[in-house]
This record gives sequence, structure tokens and C-alpha cells, in this order.
Amino acid sequence: MTHPNSMIPFSFHVASLTKGVVIRGLIALVLISLFLLGASNPHPAWGEFWMIKPLIVVPLAGAAGGAFFSFVDPFHYRSTWKKALALLVCLLVFMIGLWLGTVLGLNGTYWN
Repeated sequence: MTHPNSMIPFSFHVASLTKGVVIRGLIALVLISLFLLGASNPHPAWGEFWMIKPLIVVPLAGAAGGAFFSFVDPFHYRSTWKKALALLVCLLVFMIGLWLGTVLGLNGTYWN
């Protein structure tokens, strides 16, 4: 006989997930916006609306990093070294995701 809650290994709060996704998505949006503001003379072959792709893809990658951070959040309440390891892994995943999102978003414009 199993207990009714034995099937759930851990739980997370939807508000915490939403907050993490929104905050990290906004961070990514601000970073790519600052980068794109420096493009004063875009190449004519890129098209008129070339900025839309990076402004969508990069914040989505940042939001995915925020979701990962929220899923790893239960490990932040463990011992000191597990908390530090969880934070390091979350930052690493967020930075790699942001980098990959930037490359995918700028593919065909800045990076051919």
C-alpha cells in the first residue's frame, strides 16, 4: 500500500515558476535589445523586420533558463554545498541557454 503523496517526488509552486520565467525572460529581452540598438545600418538583404526573430527567440531561451531555475529550486533549501552547486548549475544553464538563443536569434543577420 502506498501513501497518496508518495508518487510526487517534489513539488513546485506555479507562482514561483511564473516569476522565474518572466524575470529571466525580461533579462534576456533587455540584453538583446541593448545589443540590437547598436545596429545603426542593417544590411538591406536582412529584410525590413529582421529584429523580430532575435527579439522572440532570445527571451524564450531566457525564459527556459528561468523554468530550469524554478525546477531546481527545491535543492536551494538543502545543505550549503548543495545550495551552492544548484545555484552554479542554474547560472551555467541560464548562460548557455542565453548564448544559444542569441546565436539562433541572430542566425542569418549578424552571423551568416
